[in-house]
Amino acid sequence: MTAAERVIVIGGGIGGLTAAAALRLRGARVTVLERAPSLEPVGAAISLSPNALRALDVIGLGDDIRALSAWQGDGGLRTPSGRWLAHADAAAAAERFGGPLVLLHRATLVDRLAGLLPSGAVRTGAPARLTDPGVPGDPGRPARVETPDGELEADLVVAADGIHSAVRDALFPGHPGAVYSGFTTWRVVIPLPGVAFPSHETWGRGAIWGTHPLKDGRVYAYAAAAVAPAGERAPDDERAELLRRYGDWHSPVPEVLAAVRPEDVLRHDVHHLAEPLPAFHLGRVALVGDAAHAMPPTLGQGGNQAVEDAITLAFPRPGMPPSADAPVADGLPGYTAVRLPRTTAVARRAVRAARLNVLTTGRVGTAVRNSALAALSKAAPSLFLRGFDGVADWRPPGGPSGADGDGSGAPRMLAADHGRRGPEENTP
Repeated sequence: MTAAERVIVIGGGIGGLTAAAALRLRGARVTVLERAPSLEPVGAAISLSPNALRALDVIGLGDDIRALSAWQGDGGLRTPSGRWLAHADAAAAAERFGGPLVLLHRATLVDRLAGLLPSGAVRTGAPARLTDPGVPGDPGRPARVETPDGELEADLVVAADGIHSAVRDALFPGHPGAVYSGFTTWRVVIPLPGVAFPSHETWGRGAIWGTHPLKDGRVYAYAAAAVAPAGERAPDDERAELLRRYGDWHSPVPEVLAAVRPEDVLRHDVHHLAEPLPAFHLGRVALVGDAAHAMPPTLGQGGNQAVEDAITLAFPRPGMPPSADAPVADGLPGYTAVRLPRTTAVARRAVRAARLNVLTTGRVGTAVRNSALAALSKAAPSLFLRGFDGVADWRPPGGPSGADGDGSGAPRMLAADHGRRGPEENTP
């Protein structure tokens, strides 16, 4: 990639900013267009698992984010009465997957990513519309993007415009787009002094709750419940709705709800792409994050997969130097070949997880699920972590620091040993 290559990123969220930082590291002239008036993200916290942290290592941010890890000791799954169904240990998780799970406020991550870009690279209050995807290899056919300040040309457009992506609709007008996942989520980040608790997620009938400490002393709590139809909202306010649904659950849920104000609560219906896209690219345009593979938040992988996308797009081959000459747009078929199978598999696992934890609404089904989880956890203590095998152990395919994966989730050494090289918030 040459220093003169022009890249436009549509969307200033986590996936878009990671792509912008990675592509700039390769020498691109990057412009990020964000329609919102500021980069302050709508949302609360995000969990970054070792796969995403290794991807952030490629752009020099991994260790800064690891330092924000707050999960220590035991955690796991509980019932609304407080009974433990399964236990997990932070040290065991770090040993299994090669690093910690880090929970941090989205604004913190966005600030760190934006700090890797030069002044003026991010334009807020700048809605953008793709008018021509362009043709790779044809200098007379760049991609074109319309903005309020006029039309821009680009050698590459990165579409990171979210679940209801307008760029995706323009590239694949026959695709049905995102569908309602059958449940809604609530999220809060609040101070909760004097209340000690182990990090946990609690599964009830058609509902879950999670409470986790953050490094800055605040508490991140989220809830999800099977709700039909989409668009339903509380008749009074969402804090009152949480009290009705979760007010009698185990501690610290009542303490959290007592500290929450109505304006602290964010509520969003969950949508996902039930039908995978035929490709993650067309012409000179690449889709990343929710625009490419929106999934339920039940594995906590939406933002993580967006980070994987961004790093794989910028550094698709092991050992690629930052100043590689090949234009990124020329390699987009390879990007699709690597990312589409992996994200489709992760998304399907997230859908299955949603059916198990949020969408199991019957009394008998819930009892059977809980009994099975408790029995399996007792027989196999590592059960809680096994759900992330093949997800959290992913390693990036390349980068200036010589990352050691092939993009498929297996360490590069193992892939070479076996002679294979396989293809590859909404976060509560």
